[in-house]
Amino acid sequence: MTVRHQVHLAALAPGAGRDGDAAGRSVWAGTRAGSRLAFATYERLAGTAERGLFDFLLLDEEPPLPEHRGRLHELDPVGGPEPVAVLNALAGITTRLGLAATVNAVFGEPYELARRLATLDHLSAGRAGWRVTAPADVRRGPDHRFEGPFDPCGRAAELVLAARRLWDSWSPGGVPRPFAHRGRYFDIAGEFGLPRSPQGQPVVIQSGETERARELAAASADVLLVRHAPPGPARARYADVKRRLAAYGRTPRDLRIMSLITVVLGDTAAEAQERAAGIRRHLVTPRYALYALERVWGTDLPGYDPDGPLPDSEPETRDPRLRALAARWRALAEEKGLSVRETVIEASGRQSFVGTPDTVAADLHHYAGQGAADGFVLVPQLPAGGLEEFVDRVVPLLQERAAFRTEYRGDTLRSHLGVPGGITDERNLR
Repeated sequence: MTVRHQVHLAALAPGAGRDGDAAGRSVWAGTRAGSRLAFATYERLAGTAERGLFDFLLLDEEPPLPEHRGRLHELDPVGGPEPVAVLNALAGITTRLGLAATVNAVFGEPYELARRLATLDHLSAGRAGWRVTAPADVRRGPDHRFEGPFDPCGRAAELVLAARRLWDSWSPGGVPRPFAHRGRYFDIAGEFGLPRSPQGQPVVIQSGETERARELAAASADVLLVRHAPPGPARARYADVKRRLAAYGRTPRDLRIMSLITVVLGDTAAEAQERAAGIRRHLVTPRYALYALERVWGTDLPGYDPDGPLPDSEPETRDPRLRALAARWRALAEEKGLSVRETVIEASGRQSFVGTPDTVAADLHHYAGQGAADGFVLVPQLPAGGLEEFVDRVVPLLQERAAFRTEYRGDTLRSHLGVPGGITDERNLR
């Protein structure tokens, strides 16, 4: 029986893979992906997402130069542009698509960040979104004058609250009002330089799986991005987060939970599986396999053959998670007679949905319909054409199932998502 459930769709253009994450860097792998500094690359992504009637396009923030054991490495392409600047340009060539940027809340300042995002919301006529991130790794903190004990999540939560106060400091009638915020990390007061934006406040997007991340999302986010999970655990996670909303005077419709997914299509199931395996082989290069091995083993392995067997020595890392992972790798390699690279390929995460367009559309619809997610954020894995293929081959089938819109019915990102205006209540960020 077909489940009557409208899903939400969005697309993510990731930055270079963080911590060597193969999936995160895949969309930029190879020369066919286009230059990350060419506007035409983002114009194509935005045009395809809007043609597919997606809620939003999310541009990830470029991480610092990748490091491994204190050395810079060049596994990932680097040098991407600042995402909000790109979205300001995309606002002029799109009409309905939501435009969201990942902005690190560890290093931002309330007034500057609120002004940048409010500017995007004005230029796009109400289509701006902000993905709040607060990496626990603050090794670069001294460059930003952080001293003493530091709580990235606490700073991020306070930054969201301060930004919301700034956005709300103008009355709906266009009259500026003084604002003041005094907290652990920020002490600011004055008048905000921009009137209230077309959708009231830019959409706040959060990601994370921890207990604290779930609570913060229930308190203050409009969208929660989560890693894709099997239906059972995903339903439990979904119910847990939605249950928390009531404590903050919110309803389940006030927060959209969207699963980050990868999709591989084929004309037959066998072809799709072969394409999926080919993508994993493409992403796990010999150099990447050696990098992954060094991370898990916790030591330098210069000159080690990635097409040879796993090391005979035990891992030097004291991290119990990495030691457990090394044990799983060794068991897998011994069971199947795999090389280092083959082991990393075999152990790397499988794509979320693999199959024919009809199968993928049915699986997406069923997954959302059984209460595992409100929608999906597609992370294209193919160097070029992954998003186009999904829009051309899967979206029409979702529409046939009445599982996805056939036209935009509103003008703002909030209207696409069906979430109300922003939150400034003090208790929501306690």
